Amino acid sequence: MISEKTAPIDKIQPLQEESDANLLTPRQNDILPLVASGQTNREIAAVLEISVRTVEVHRFNLIRQLNVRNVVQLLRRALQLGLLTKMFRLK
Repeated sequence: MISEKTAPIDKIQPLQEESDANLLTPRQNDILPLVASGQTNREIAAVLEISVRTVEVHRFNLIRQLNVRNVVQLLRRALQLGLLTKMFRLK
């Protein structure tokens, strides 16, 4: 039996409730598409005019909040949850 904690990532449903729209902070919503486009922490920091360390902390918090282990899983989960715009969605 697969526990909820170890359930496959494929079983995650898109966000439905209005309260789920506030899952990420506004800054995390700024950073996530930049991560998805392949920009480095340094490039993201330059675009958003924040420090590289701040970008690192936001990325760490994104990974922790979405309960994933790396950026690939982060992006996959974000797509499944509808946190990225249509240009990043899988067909």
